[in-house]
Amino acid sequence: MRRHTYIFGALCATAALTLCACGTGDHTNTADSSSYTDVQNILRRLTTADGAPGALLEVRDARGRTVLKSGVADVRTRAPIADDSRFRIGSMTKMFVATVVLQLVGEQRVALDAPVEQYLPGIVGGNGNDGHDITVRQLLQHTSGLPDYLDYLSVEQVLKAPLEHHDRLELVRLALAHPPSFPPGTSYAYSNTDYLVAGLLIEKLTGLPYAEAIGQRVIAPLGLRDTSVPGDGTSIPGDHPRGYLAQGNSGLVDLSEVNPSVAGSAGGMISSAADLNEFLAALVNGDLLRPAELQEMMSTRPTGNSYHDAYGLGLQSTPLPCGGLYWGHDGGFPGFQTMGVITTDGRGATVMANLYPGESDAQDADVRTALASALCASSPAKPKL
Repeated sequence: MRRHTYIFGALCATAALTLCACGTGDHTNTADSSSYTDVQNILRRLTTADGAPGALLEVRDARGRTVLKSGVADVRTRAPIADDSRFRIGSMTKMFVATVVLQLVGEQRVALDAPVEQYLPGIVGGNGNDGHDITVRQLLQHTSGLPDYLDYLSVEQVLKAPLEHHDRLELVRLALAHPPSFPPGTSYAYSNTDYLVAGLLIEKLTGLPYAEAIGQRVIAPLGLRDTSVPGDGTSIPGDHPRGYLAQGNSGLVDLSEVNPSVAGSAGGMISSAADLNEFLAALVNGDLLRPAELQEMMSTRPTGNSYHDAYGLGLQSTPLPCGGLYWGHDGGFPGFQTMGVITTDGRGATVMANLYPGESDAQDADVRTALASALCASSPAKPKL
């Protein structure tokens, strides 16, 4: 769920294990991997200096698909990371949710600048008088001012039952029991609460659980075989690395089994690098959204962070050191840090490290550096935009 997931760091404290991770390099060639030597070196750094047990990056360009790996999927068995590994994608879920909402905008079933209160009476209107004025656009762009429920979730409560179901409406109410961060539309503050409400909006407009709506509108049409919205499912299906959390002197804690309903429509999905690259390509190529809605999604405002990210509607842009921008989203869920990006000329890359939160900010920096290096070394495909 990107930030604040450190609050789950003690989920497995009673079973903390002191473990080590020794990085080993590997790659799979379906294209020429010789262009990605720098990327491979960064992945090795992720699994040595940064402390992640394993890392995987898939890059796609005009030459084909290249999978680069370092480290291991499991620190006990030393099993290697499978090319088609599935993992929890955290806040990358927001791209899927925003896509469905924007499809509904294109179908004229919801208006971006209409109040959320019009569609979900009483849900956000309880957050002071300003809550009635929050628009659908502001939810998707994190300009609603809704407080982030993860700031107020009790660690002790989660520790008592880490596999327990969390009701999204109750999580929204938890956030709304606190003052808004700012009046709607006046500033930017990343809030997972925004996307819990967006999930509720999808359900109200479609009459389907948000998971089914994503499945019918995005996953099935694109044939994303590794992608799922697990609801209360605590396990990751198929080949997958174990997910770990660094916990000081206790070493690494295995956090592979968690009920993702604690993230829900803000960050509960599972996917693979191959599927995420396929989704991103379809998204920027206009296969999922009409031109008007895609333009809205890619209309950004600065976030003010050190990476110079600019946030649109569930999609953010970041400058590339070799020129231009890449588009995508980062994600963090206990045990996994992920990020998937694409350029409008068809170069795409997704990276996964099976450690989150990491031991330092170095992991976050190296995740981004690996992606930027991969895109800068890749060969442009023929643009469809």
